[in-house]
Amino acid sequence: MFAQLYPVTFIISLASLTGWFYFRDNEVRSDFFRKIFFGSFAAFGLSWLMADGSFSYKIPALGRELLILALVPVLLSLLRKMKWGYFLALAGMLVVLKFFYFEKLAATFPQPKSDLTEAPNIKNTNPAEAGDYELDPNGELLIEIKDLHQIAEIQDVLNEFGLDATPAFTMKDTESTDLDDYFLINVPPKYEQNLAEVKNALNATGLVEWLEENERIAISPIEATPMRPLPGINKKYGINDPGLENLWGFEAMKVADLYEVLKNIKPVKKALIAILDTGVDAEHEDLKANFTSTKSKYDTDKAGHGTHCAGIAAAVSNNNLGVASFSQNNDFVQVTSVKVLSDGGFGTQQMIINGILEAADAGADVLSLSLGGPSNQARQRAYDKAVQYANKKGAILVVAAGNSNRNAKGFTPANVSGVITVSAVDTLVNRASFSNFVQDLNMAVAAPGVKIYSTFPGSQYQTFNGTSMATPYVSGLVGLLKSLKPDLTTRQAFDILNKTGIETKSKAETGRLIQPGAAVKYLLK
Repeated sequence: MFAQLYPVTFIISLASLTGWFYFRDNEVRSDFFRKIFFGSFAAFGLSWLMADGSFSYKIPALGRELLILALVPVLLSLLRKMKWGYFLALAGMLVVLKFFYFEKLAATFPQPKSDLTEAPNIKNTNPAEAGDYELDPNGELLIEIKDLHQIAEIQDVLNEFGLDATPAFTMKDTESTDLDDYFLINVPPKYEQNLAEVKNALNATGLVEWLEENERIAISPIEATPMRPLPGINKKYGINDPGLENLWGFEAMKVADLYEVLKNIKPVKKALIAILDTGVDAEHEDLKANFTSTKSKYDTDKAGHGTHCAGIAAAVSNNNLGVASFSQNNDFVQVTSVKVLSDGGFGTQQMIINGILEAADAGADVLSLSLGGPSNQARQRAYDKAVQYANKKGAILVVAAGNSNRNAKGFTPANVSGVITVSAVDTLVNRASFSNFVQDLNMAVAAPGVKIYSTFPGSQYQTFNGTSMATPYVSGLVGLLKSLKPDLTTRQAFDILNKTGIETKSKAETGRLIQPGAAVKYLLK
């Protein structure tokens, strides 16, 4: 309803404001148009406020409309004394609004999914089917060359279509995987619209073991209004972080029980959690004591998404700053960053897979991936191999289910075999309205993902929604478990989370809500 009101009330507001300007010397008519303007503008404001969309999306839209409301009457007022000129200009502007702007205005709300979710723009409405996905323009295809063969053997086909082929993946232990047989294929613009011809030619060589598309990924955390603070909660948890009163999820996950369990426990090792994202602000006041650098170029974060996730997984607790994490004395986990997405939040499957390999080679115990996009199981063989490689190195992968209110089995890496997938629940422990559902996945759990308050670049703090936010809660807990039992496998970790978790109000769609204290007790029994 509010989406439909938005364009109508804007047009009425603009028309009445124009009339008010024109008749400002006529008290009766001026008063008539003024009343219409204020009434319609109030309705316009309400439709904007209640429309479906994040404020990071809604504020620029409002600014666009306010600029028009400010400029059009001023421009027309310059022609006020030229009656016919005024009405001709008004008619011209109305034609422009109708034919060149009204469609954009009417499509403003609800917020497009490409701006709201962690997924690329999709032309095909069914992500489980092969279709037109947005591909990386600098490398549209990934191919695997058969064993005992070289890329040079298909040089004739590469030359025929003007294809550039470069090694797709880098890893230290090439004996543990055949991902070193993968190449990234850049297709020139004249063949981008006819990829089928290129694919057929590559497959016809008989030397291509596997071919899949290198899809783009885009993330965008959903801004949220903060929770109403929970005064006095610090005393319950015995720590002094002022932002703890904003962490409603600690109550849902019974973190006070966890802190009680950890009082007399020492870790076997400090587990390393790698945040594969937009980077992490290594100098954040509530992260730097728990942060270790993989590469200095990963230690900044212009987008903020990675820093927000890092704080959920491993913020420094009991330091009289910001928020807290599952380890109240900071001896159990530390966090690092592997940047797989650009400053604008964009990446590709190749970039993410390379990040998985790099994090595994860096010795990470847990890889936290708050990202993904529509795909299907026929398009993720490289992901499968990367997960297997990381598992061999002792790492557990925790990934987001996605924010499209659809079946997560159609999203990668949520649907990759061997990962723990995380759905989001709201403050009432229902499946969050945006969260993908996970009942068709083998290993899936739930965590809080609405109104999540955490670290943000520049030693700031922000509140966001998303399965992106739920994922690092699970990553932080798995890191804690790995600190107590370093050889813990993915299956063992999931079994513990599943057995000790509690049912949500949407249990079939979400999996069980993690309970950290119960999980640690089960691990140690």
